[in-house]
Amino acid sequence: MGEPIKNRYEFVVLFDVENGNPNGDPDAGNMPRIDPESGLGLVTDLCLKRKIRNYVEMVKEDSKGYEIYIKEDVPLNRSDRKAYESIGIEETDDKKIKEAVKKLKKTDPDVDIKLRDYMCDNFYDIRTFGAVMTTFVKAALNCGQVRGPVQIGFARSIDPIISQEVTITRVAITTEKDAEKKNTEMGRKCIVPYGLYRAEGYISANLARKVTGFSEDDLELLWEAIINMFENDHSAARGKMAVRELIVFKHSKELGDCPAYKLFDSVEVKRKDDVEYPRKYQDYEVYINRENIPDSVKVKQMI
Repeated sequence: MGEPIKNRYEFVVLFDVENGNPNGDPDAGNMPRIDPESGLGLVTDLCLKRKIRNYVEMVKEDSKGYEIYIKEDVPLNRSDRKAYESIGIEETDDKKIKEAVKKLKKTDPDVDIKLRDYMCDNFYDIRTFGAVMTTFVKAALNCGQVRGPVQIGFARSIDPIISQEVTITRVAITTEKDAEKKNTEMGRKCIVPYGLYRAEGYISANLARKVTGFSEDDLELLWEAIINMFENDHSAARGKMAVRELIVFKHSKELGDCPAYKLFDSVEVKRKDDVEYPRKYQDYEVYINRENIPDSVKVKQMI
């Protein structure tokens, strides 16, 4: 898959939503997630990773080394089984697997490492985000727990958002009996009229070298996936969503040149003074205070 990356990175992603629900909260009737103290909107890291996984799966369909481990309706054991088969264990019964494992570990004590390496080599999201692959506990053999080099925090809106409930009508009647009683049904839809969100991420070259082998090609695919993560994921529920900025900080060495917070603090997003209720991206201004960034750190705006 290529050599692991040699430089540490941090990045800032700005994306917005218009008349949609970017990330519903199942504990609140699927309403948009909101920080109850500040009123700022939230989007979880898992939601963003799901979009990235979906994009990679779409553009790298059937490509060796770019399978996706965490997918809808696909048991994790099915993917783990491929790793077991790669070391010669093809049994399906837990008892037989356990016996085969005991024999194998006597002759090859590094079998767990081989399983981990197989999963990293073949699954892009494990190589990128890491994974917990301990589903075959009874068999005394698992693919291990991998800490991925790429980590993304929760996205938070720049300004407080308004969660608006919109009443909708449904003219499609389910049964003949319903048609005799009524012609329409009422429903509700939760939206954010407009919100600009900011997410921050980290990429560790040290973990890429020591653990997963996350490469330069993987990195370029990650940038591509972040930029396009909403472009093929449109739905009526999410409204109009788009990535507006991807600002990347590249350090000169593996362990970095300065603390990540200094780089994040150098990116300021402010609402324009004459805008009371922001309703579009142009209602904001983005500044990068380059004087606060060390000369050894390169800054690149990908969009």
